[in-house]
Amino acid sequence: MVVKGGAAYRAAQGSDYLPGISSETVGAMALWLGIVTLPPGQRTKAHVHERHESAFYMLSGDELEMRSGDELQYRDVVHAGDYLYIPANVLHVAVNRGRRPAVFIGARNEPTAQESVVLYPEMDDRVP
Repeated sequence: MVVKGGAAYRAAQGSDYLPGISSETVGAMALWLGIVTLPPGQRTKAHVHERHESAFYMLSGDELEMRSGDELQYRDVVHAGDYLYIPANVLHVAVNRGRRPAVFIGARNEPTAQESVVLYPEMDDRVP
């Protein structure tokens, strides 16, 4: 089945999603696959995905900073060509420190547009 993609949307955590395979586009039961973009200078809100794992491949962009851990104490830097894995229930924040949009192919084992995200606003100021 060829899929042209669904309607773009901004997720609760702040990144832009363009779904290809999802429950909304093809009736997927356990998979979401699409393009995820974080504009330059933007960041996501501190959050966890309660019930699913996520995997990403960075297609383009300069540098994305990933903060994770209970206190957002861990820092990783993601560049184009890197893979990124986020387990379920891991607190994290993504910050696009570059001048270009950070664009990813993303997949997760949760098929819906508004997935199992829980925001942690009290942690947002931990990442400048």
